[in-house]
Amino acid sequence: MTRIALLQMTSGIDPAVNSAELVAAVEKAKAGGAEMLFTPEMSGLLDRDRSRASANQYSEPDDPVLQQLCKAAAAQEIWVALGSLAVRVGERLANRSFLIDSAGKIVARYDKIHLFDVDLATGESWRESSAYQAGVGTVVAQSPVGKLGLSICYDVRFPALYAALSGAGAEILAIPAAFTVPTGKDHWHVLMKARAIENASFVVAAAQTGLHEDGRSTFGRSLVVDPWGDIILDMGAQAGLAFADVDFDRVADARARIPVINHRRVISEPVLT
Repeated sequence: MTRIALLQMTSGIDPAVNSAELVAAVEKAKAGGAEMLFTPEMSGLLDRDRSRASANQYSEPDDPVLQQLCKAAAAQEIWVALGSLAVRVGERLANRSFLIDSAGKIVARYDKIHLFDVDLATGESWRESSAYQAGVGTVVAQSPVGKLGLSICYDVRFPALYAALSGAGAEILAIPAAFTVPTGKDHWHVLMKARAIENASFVVAAAQTGLHEDGRSTFGRSLVVDPWGDIILDMGAQAGLAFADVDFDRVADARARIPVINHRRVISEPVLT
């Protein structure tokens, strides 16, 4: 068994406040026996007022939240899967995940490939591509919890990404999120379970939750799903820290029972008649 911790946040518009919560979570995760802490998408800042947010967005080397998390990971000797930060890349931003090792070193990065540009029936409209540039590469990294495939939130709707990750050896799929409430109610659990089942992999989805300072609401329900699709942790709607004990023998067992990865075939374009 390997113990992991998930932080469910209601991130606000002040990175210093969010950073303090993240550092405290690192300490609590270590004290609780976790080998790795998983945090949500946009852990350091959640602010849809882009002119206000711009004063708190930095290039990777200058980001104070990232600096504090690296220091905390080293001080506590624990790995951190930092769900994502908004990182300046030239004139635009990247929605970037970081994997930080127990020495405080960044050992992997992933930029969100699929950007959330939607108009919801509730009247909510989101245009992530107006400020962010899409990532172009998949990432699988070795970690204390096995081979970890990185992704972010809206990526979960694109199964080809996860087929590529599990095909490259990923045994656990990180899907940090800030899911909207309407889409969360209808799709959150079924999408996370589907990605776990079709890849015979664990899914760890640390999420944002509740009413945020910028006026948005997020769905919460941070999950750990095993490779057979069983939910072994559901954090509900409350912010906080929770633990899950993960048995990685379940990956081999699921893949032996139904060897979906070995059975995958390259599908050609359909012939139109």
